[in-house]
Amino acid sequence: MREFIVEADGGSRGNPGPAGYGAVVFDAATGQTLAERSEYLGVVTNNVAEYQGLLAGLRAAFDLDPTATVHVRMDSKLVVEQMSGRWKIKHPDMKPLAMEASRVFPPERVTYEWIPRERNKVADRLANGAMDAGVAGAAEVSADSVAPVAGGAAADAARADAAMTDTAKADADIRAAKTVASAGWGPPDMGAPATFVLLRHGETALTPQKRFSGSGGSDPALSEIGRDQAERAGAALARRGTIQAIVASPLARTRETAAAVARRLGLEVAVDEGLRETDFGAWEGLTFGEVRDRYPDDLNAWLADPEARPTGDGESFTETATRIAATRDKLVAAYAGRTVLLVSHVTPIKTFVRLALGAPPESLFRMELSAASLSAVAYYADGNASVRLFNDTSHLR
Repeated sequence: MREFIVEADGGSRGNPGPAGYGAVVFDAATGQTLAERSEYLGVVTNNVAEYQGLLAGLRAAFDLDPTATVHVRMDSKLVVEQMSGRWKIKHPDMKPLAMEASRVFPPERVTYEWIPRERNKVADRLANGAMDAGVAGAAEVSADSVAPVAGGAAADAARADAAMTDTAKADADIRAAKTVASAGWGPPDMGAPATFVLLRHGETALTPQKRFSGSGGSDPALSEIGRDQAERAGAALARRGTIQAIVASPLARTRETAAAVARRLGLEVAVDEGLRETDFGAWEGLTFGEVRDRYPDDLNAWLADPEARPTGDGESFTETATRIAATRDKLVAAYAGRTVLLVSHVTPIKTFVRLALGAPPESLFRMELSAASLSAVAYYADGNASVRLFNDTSHLR
């Protein structure tokens, strides 16, 4: 998957006053400049200009490749914190712009990073060039016509604006955003959803052999490959910067995976029994073929009926779904408006997705869920859910 870096900036000389934005798209692998955008906005606030710059940069990246992942870098702490979901957006001018920006790419494919002003020089130059042209009477300028500020009254205003330190800018951003909230965009009257990022544990010795490994078996630890997968997942989640809490299944492989992520994020791990894997009874540790040879009738019944249990009084899919639904409701209430990493197993994660989609039980057999993959479901205050990601393994490549 292609990756872009978007750097964006906006400014207003007077706040509100004559304003403009600049945005540039780089190829993350080569550093090549792929697109530049700038525009004079008329009289608006600095924060609105910053959001307009973000929106322009995301749209330029989308035009280049709508399937790409994007890493946004801006010197506006307000925009970065709000788009990362850590600060709530209350200002009526910014809220629709932020929601529009969140819809350009799926939110899980966009990450945000604050950078100091001196590392955002290209976007800053484009924004100041747009303001210069606007002050001179041009309503809009293209990126190709933008030049660095040279002199005159417009340049004096630009230098005065640039004299605002990063600390002062951050302080102003903090004053503008007074409430902490989670990532994710719901309908305007629903508020921020509870978003569950679902991480399957890394490989164990049983995983590549495709053996049944539930909550009633040997409780294997991660293999060397599995530990590497957990570290990679942790690094990817740290780059995204949206996880606010971690909850894991009590089994060894999930707790070990969660611990690796928690070290990256500086968070503690809570354990919830409801996130454990299905108990596969006498099938634990066997391959599908071995189960078919030893327990053919029980296997056929299990494949045909969600209420059928694996041999030896294992747990049926219906029982698993009842447990997951209760766990979901409890965690949604506990983490309302927050983004939480749930480290679990194949059947529970597929069940979260199935229930969110309203899909039938047999859909569990039609989903592929890889080790250390990421999925995501958002839950809104009206009881609706939205599946935002499924079986993402890009961080492992």
